[in-house]
Amino acid sequence: MALRHPLQSFAFLLASSKAKKLGFSFAPILQLNSRRSLRRTICTAMSTESSSSQLTHTITVPSRPAEPVHIVAAPGVNSSDFRRVSLPLSLSLATLVVLTPPVEVEDNRVVNGETLQHLSYTFGWVNCTSYCRNAIESSLFKQWLKNTEMGILANGAMSLTQVLIQGVDMFGKHVGFLKFKADVIDKETGKKVPGIVFARGPAVAVLILLESEGETFVVLTEQVRVPVGRLVLELPAGMLDDDKGDFVGTAVREVEEEIGIRLNPKDMVDLTSFLDPSTGCRVFPSPGGCDEEISVFLYRGHVDKEVIVQLQGKETGLRERGELIVVHVVDYENLWRVTADAKTLVAIALYEMAKKRGLLPPR
Repeated sequence: MALRHPLQSFAFLLASSKAKKLGFSFAPILQLNSRRSLRRTICTAMSTESSSSQLTHTITVPSRPAEPVHIVAAPGVNSSDFRRVSLPLSLSLATLVVLTPPVEVEDNRVVNGETLQHLSYTFGWVNCTSYCRNAIESSLFKQWLKNTEMGILANGAMSLTQVLIQGVDMFGKHVGFLKFKADVIDKETGKKVPGIVFARGPAVAVLILLESEGETFVVLTEQVRVPVGRLVLELPAGMLDDDKGDFVGTAVREVEEEIGIRLNPKDMVDLTSFLDPSTGCRVFPSPGGCDEEISVFLYRGHVDKEVIVQLQGKETGLRERGELIVVHVVDYENLWRVTADAKTLVAIALYEMAKKRGLLPPR
């Protein structure tokens, strides 16, 4: 199929740093002819149905190269959230997109035409701006895929055939939440196992024990939790903001944001590290529907009674983010009865068992 547009128009599209809407699917095969040019053959794997309306992409899990996984966007998921290509500075190293028209770029120019199914062309040197923000290449999706490969796919009894991306929530420039349905097939029976996933990634929670005048107190937060329609007393907690895995740093930051006190990272004890390695040393609060895995930390300190009084009823949280938090200080002996927060109840169990087994470091 011949390219109907001048190379300049196509290069302009590639050089646009922020295309507003990209409808495409691609599976590039690159052949470098020289440093100054690139011969490239583009072959799409789109079906007739998907090329007209549905965004698709195909990946392979490293340990299962013969079992391709089809990634499909549900109706309502826009192309920029589903998959947006990252273009390096030189076109000779770039991933070339296969376009499904119309494609609207930032200054409202439109590249007209049809899907470029088979295109072989030699390009000169073109500078492009790197830009990437999508569900498939998010740390959330990559981590879920890695966990799946090392877990339920490891022994070969099951196969992952398709993932339907149903929703993407952005936190600024990053993917915050993903909702998708994974088709995992039990090979013996040929049946699908339940595979609806709400992906939000790793998080931390902190059990803060403050001793004062012979009593032990716990610092909790009261927050509005819309999903359950209630105010909930719970441990200070939060999600990791990136994929760098700084669990201790995140725990310290969340306590400062939600409680207003600064903890020394060296005084933090990872209670989940005492779990058997086969568990991954994380807690899964709702593995039937959510991938969230929580590291639970312990902090122990001595304070004057005045500090307890100052903390009680303190209003904190990042108001600009809608965090309306009230601090509560509770007697540890009554903690298990005053909250239904799973993080808190898990922390009690981990703390008590670690103390009983003599695993806690001296203070």
